[in-house]
Amino acid sequence: MAPLRRFGRPGLIGTAARTAVIAGTAQATAGAVSRRQAGRAQQQYEAQQYAPPQYAPAQQAPAAPAAAPPSDGANDALLTQLAQLGELHGKGVLTDEEFAAAKAKLLG
Repeated sequence: MAPLRRFGRPGLIGTAARTAVIAGTAQATAGAVSRRQAGRAQQQYEAQQYAPPQYAPAQQAPAAPAAAPPSDGANDALLTQLAQLGELHGKGVLTDEEFAAAKAKLLG
């Protein structure tokens, strides 16, 4: 004899099982949304922490009078050091005051 199959509304166990599946799906979906939002917030925080600070352009101090030009070998080294200082200043690593002080130190 084959088992009898009920038609119509599910029984108590069927209703509990369906409710558990729906609740589990809802919880998994909510958890995924929460993790995604937390990941995006973390990325924004890290981007703000590692971004170079935005400084307002300051007025440049007048250039100091240049000293007598050094010999060719020393001139190349001086130009290289000045170029490196300019790159650091351009990237925002050095402030205007630090750049001016380092340049004045190099130029004499």
